[in-house]
Amino acid sequence: MRVLLDECVPRRFRKALPGVVVSTDRDEGWTSLRNGELLAAMRTAGFTTLVTVDRNLTFQQHIAASGIAVIVMHAVTNRLPELVPLGPRVVEAIGVTPFGARARVSS
Repeated sequence: MRVLLDECVPRRFRKALPGVVVSTDRDEGWTSLRNGELLAAMRTAGFTTLVTVDRNLTFQQHIAASGIAVIVMHAVTNRLPELVPLGPRVVEAIGVTPFGARARVSS
């Protein structure tokens, strides 16, 4: 499984996902892509999962049609200290969320 961290997630959060192959939009050169374009680029590049804190993404995009699993983290802010504790639950969600579905991870 290839996982992409959305631009609103600190890049250092990847360390909270042991055993998961993680890239960022910056790694892939996708910093200028909007959500729909990003999901299409992910699918073309073989990514399976997007990890984000953007709660509106699933309402703005047709996730089922994208073929990408979307993991939405719910924390008070998107600052690293508040997201790191969610890491184990995100890893679990990555393993069980089907493609084209959304999972919510919170503390």
